[in-house]
Amino acid sequence: MENIKSKFDFDDILIVPSVKTYITSRYQNIKLSKRLPLFTAPMDTVVNLGNMDVFKKNRINVVLPRTVKYEQFIANEILNNKTTDDGVFISLGFNDLDLHYKNNFKGFHKDAHILIDVANGHMQKIVDYCREIKRLRPDIMIMVGNIANPETYRWYCKNNCVDYIRIGIGNGNGCLTTKQSGIGYPMASLIYEIKQIKNEFEEDETSDIDPPEIVADGGMKDYSDIVKSLALGADYVMIGSLFNKAFESAADNYLYGFKLKPSTAKYFFDKGYPIKKYFRGMSTKEAQKAMGKTKFKTSEGVVRFRQVEYYLEGWVENFEHYLRNAMSYANAKTLEEFIGKTEICQISKNAYDRFNK
Repeated sequence: MENIKSKFDFDDILIVPSVKTYITSRYQNIKLSKRLPLFTAPMDTVVNLGNMDVFKKNRINVVLPRTVKYEQFIANEILNNKTTDDGVFISLGFNDLDLHYKNNFKGFHKDAHILIDVANGHMQKIVDYCREIKRLRPDIMIMVGNIANPETYRWYCKNNCVDYIRIGIGNGNGCLTTKQSGIGYPMASLIYEIKQIKNEFEEDETSDIDPPEIVADGGMKDYSDIVKSLALGADYVMIGSLFNKAFESAADNYLYGFKLKPSTAKYFFDKGYPIKKYFRGMSTKEAQKAMGKTKFKTSEGVVRFRQVEYYLEGWVENFEHYLRNAMSYANAKTLEEFIGKTEICQISKNAYDRFNK
C-alpha cells in the first residue's frame, strides 16, 4: 500500500483568478469556437437520429448511441440530402467492427467519425482494431475509451492510432461500475494527470506523435464541474445526465406515470407541470436489448425517471455565460488559453461548504 497517493475531485478544487486581467467584456473580448467543447454521451435516452440536429443547432458535438446503426445513419443523411457526416460520431461495438472490417469500411464517408464504444478501454484488442482501421482508412477519426489510468493515455499516445480518448470510469449518473466493482479514478485528478502527459508529447519537438484529444466523460453534476474539467485540461466534456434533463432529449416523457406525446408534454411543461424523462445507463439489460443483444450481461447501470428542468437552448446559454465568466477571471480570451492553463488550488471541506449554497 506504499504507492497510495491522495487524489482529488471537482468539489476539492477551485480555479484561482489571474493576478490581473485585461478582459473588460466577457462577450466582446472572449472568442469561443464554432462548436462548444461538449459531446453528447452515446445514450439512447439522450440523443438519436430524431433529435441530433437540435444538439448540432446548439453547437454541441454529437455521438450517437449503439442503438443507431451506421446504415440507419447513412439512410437518414440521404433522406435529408446531406453528403457528409458533419462530425457526428457513430458508436460501434466489437461485433460491428468485425462486420465493417470485412468490408474494409467501404460504406463509410470520407473523414467519418467512429467511437469504439466498449466499457473497458484498457484492452490491447482496441489498439489492434485501431491500427487496422488506420491502415485501411487513415482518414477515419477514431474515439476510444473509457480509461481510468493516466499511463493508459501514454500507452495510446505511443501507439499513435486514435484521435480522441474518453476518460473516466464509473462517474456517470447512469453507471454503477465503480460503486459495485471498486474500479475507478477521481475524475479531476485523472484529467489533470493526463493533461500533463499530453503536454509532454506536444512539447517534444523530436516526436511525430499527435496525442489524442482528452474527453472527460461522466458524472458532471453542474456547470462548475464542466468548467473545472476544461480548466484542468479536458479538450471536451461528454454529458449524459444533464442533457437527459433537457426537454429535447431523446427519452420518453411522462406525467404522473403516463407516457405523453412530445407536443402534449411540451404543453404541460410550459404550464409548469412536472414532466419526467426516462433515463437509463447503456449497460442496463433494457439498453442491451435495444442494441439487439440476446444474451444479457449483469447490469452496471441504472434505470430511473428524472424531472425535466430546462430547454436545451436555455441550458447552453447559461453554460456559455459561466464559461465566459471563468475565462474572464483567468484572463483567457480563447479556449486554447484556458484549457489546462489555469491555476488550481485544493480546498478543505469547510471551504467548499462555505460557498456551496
